Amino acid sequence: MRLAPDISALRGDDTPQRDAQKVLGHAWARWSEAPATTAIMADLERFADHGVALAQCPALAALMAGHGARAWVDALIAALIDGLREAVLGHVPLRHFTNGVTSSLLLGRAGETTLALVATDGAGLAAMKPPSSATFAPLESHELVLAGRARADSIRCDQSGAQTVTLRRENMELGAGTRISRDGATQVLHLLSVEGCLVVLRLQRRPRHGGVAHEVDLASGRLLHRAAGVMRESRHALMINLLGRMERKDAVPVLAAIAREDCAADLRWQALREGLGLDSARGFAALAQVTERVDDPLAAPAAALKAQLLAQYPALAEIA
Repeated sequence: MRLAPDISALRGDDTPQRDAQKVLGHAWARWSEAPATTAIMADLERFADHGVALAQCPALAALMAGHGARAWVDALIAALIDGLREAVLGHVPLRHFTNGVTSSLLLGRAGETTLALVATDGAGLAAMKPPSSATFAPLESHELVLAGRARADSIRCDQSGAQTVTLRRENMELGAGTRISRDGATQVLHLLSVEGCLVVLRLQRRPRHGGVAHEVDLASGRLLHRAAGVMRESRHALMINLLGRMERKDAVPVLAAIAREDCAADLRWQALREGLGLDSARGFAALAQVTERVDDPLAAPAAALKAQLLAQYPALAEIA
């Protein structure tokens, strides 16, 4: 393997790399400190509060309506390109991703709310197999096409989560200025073809408790898979499952606390089940507490499980 001299030199002295990063950092800072950007990012923080509608965030709403959006993004890209010309070893100081078909640049984030620039390569998309399934995930999405043209399928499902659902498709033509707002739990957008490259400004807000994502077969409408709507809850579910497999009885108080928390119902139910398996007395006590919470969505299934356990193991009545 051949290493260019300037790359090899970095192994002994990283000063050029740090200097390059300063150049890119200054380029990003000039854009992020501009009045338009500070107003948009302040609204992004406000929009992250799930009680706030997009219309209550004027700078962000105007951006997603297309007012000055292209110029705002162009200013960032121009600043970063100028920085890379000056410091070729630098890295763009924004979170980015590409798989050869879709590329994204994260412009801002506040909690579970993100604002990103997303580009789809038409040639790469054409080389892929058409999707055989659609995933309906609990998220609010607003998209504005900045450049390019594409054909897409809007797929709607009004019974997300059922074992078999009816899907309704609508063909759409996308072009610069096209705006799409959708509830990801009931509507997904599949790109069919792209002329050249499609560039989209995408604003997404996930619910505070991610909920459940459902993957559905496009041909039959059959439910294929269910998963936590956010990665954090998937990790927590794996941790809870691991505690049960490790037989960590000392974790039962923690599991009981999770079962009482204001978090995803699936996660709380799993904590209850694992707690019961590790320590029937303390787990049953936690189950009984959940049944007493009037507005808790788990109260009814917890009461049913409690009644079933009492019928099988009358001794648990002393704990109740």
